[in-house]
Amino acid sequence: MIFSIELSRHWRRLSEAREMRVTDLARRYRLSLNTVSKHVGVLERARLVRRRVAGREHFINVVPARLAVAERWLQHHRRFWTERLDALAALFEAKARN
Repeated sequence: MIFSIELSRHWRRLSEAREMRVTDLARRYRLSLNTVSKHVGVLERARLVRRRVAGREHFINVVPARLAVAERWLQHHRRFWTERLDALAALFEAKARN
């Protein structure tokens, strides 16, 4: 749950910024430029962000409509797995009592 809260906070920051340089993103999260660039590539393929190149600078911005679709998908699967993992935990607890 803490991970999802942190992830939401990061996405909100990115969404609020009109555009962000990839180098600034790397600096903010103390990650290498190569690492951030690879992650941005994944997000681009998922169409969650757009990249604009101006000279040597790469700028990204979040695609809000696609992010909303992703959030709905994550909520559905979070509920699905939470229910199943809770049932599994209950099974183990029942076995431990017997």
